[in-house]
Amino acid sequence: MAPSATMLPVKLAVVLLALAAARPARACYSRVFSFGDSLADTGNYRYVYGNGTGPRLPYGETFFHRATGRFSNGRIAVDFIADALGLPFVRPYWSGRSSEDFAGGANFAVGAATALSPEALWEHGFAAARADLVHLDMEMSWFRDMLQLLCPSDLADCVGMMNKSLFLVGEIGGNDYNIPLTSSVPVEKIRAFAPSVISKISSTITDLIGLGAKTLVVPGNLPIGCLPVYLTMYQTDNMGDYESETGCIRWMNEFSRYHNKLLVDELEKLRKLYPCASIIYADYYGAAMEIFVSPYKFGIEDPLMACCGVEGPYGVSITTKCGHGEYKVCNNPQNYASWDGLHPTETSYRVIADGLLRGPYTQPPIATTTNSCSKLTELVSSAEYKVLYNL
Repeated sequence: MAPSATMLPVKLAVVLLALAAARPARACYSRVFSFGDSLADTGNYRYVYGNGTGPRLPYGETFFHRATGRFSNGRIAVDFIADALGLPFVRPYWSGRSSEDFAGGANFAVGAATALSPEALWEHGFAAARADLVHLDMEMSWFRDMLQLLCPSDLADCVGMMNKSLFLVGEIGGNDYNIPLTSSVPVEKIRAFAPSVISKISSTITDLIGLGAKTLVVPGNLPIGCLPVYLTMYQTDNMGDYESETGCIRWMNEFSRYHNKLLVDELEKLRKLYPCASIIYADYYGAAMEIFVSPYKFGIEDPLMACCGVEGPYGVSITTKCGHGEYKVCNNPQNYASWDGLHPTETSYRVIADGLLRGPYTQPPIATTTNSCSKLTELVSSAEYKVLYNL
């Protein structure tokens, strides 16, 4: 028998009440501050490089129904993390003007950003695509400028706020490697300069702790051997170059694990130097690999195929980009792991964020860093979000 018209609002009310009960009574942290590259950018790119630049539709179409500057079809990891912790989506730093704009934190990440400066990359023999490339030192400079805005009389006044904030330091470093990888530089040469990338991440963490940060989440590198862009660029008939279980490029994933091992070792050193700070490693690699090992578990049909791109074995080409030229978009992005061949879909970001917040992919677990984070909001799909929030 069909439900009556009076029953439907009651059922919806029950769902909304259940969601409200699942939400923390108060936010786990007062603010979220985020640094990094396109995997963390919530809209800074167009402000930094010009209003006509950055991702355009169909980027953002699934959740926001407009291009927001995120390099995905919808929400990204930082959105899911902030929402689960009881905070609004983190505002791009360059979209704010007053201290009130940063009441929930600020995002300093910019698409294409590197850990090292263009000058430092040049010293290692790698040429950045542009001389004005954003890097971690620039993002830290913006952060200090924001502190001057929040605490104009004395930066010491910001220490309490910093103590109660969550800092996401990355993902960063991926573009330092993308520059030589896209130029077919031997991986041995890239491995040799990875310690410099780790050193810059480490010094940034040290600077943040010096300014008052107490809880810092530091993501590692994704399994780059599973990216459709690299699968296309480095395609070979030698099956020994691919992982039998996933079809990802073996040597590229080995390099990601090498970077992550260096990062984990460095974070352990920092924990000993700063025992009063919670320095949490976020295993993006492990969380993402669940998708490539068991895609059907998450409703994903082909984890190595890009949703937005062109025809072909991996859905991408070197010349045609998502949002430009004769590109195509899949009908069901929720069933894809990769959005444009380089960046994850909202589905993948939700899996990664859930693995960090509830799964085994943070060391120590993020939910145990403070008592107020013992209960987290459930991460839901775009369709579920709109029903639950009556959007």
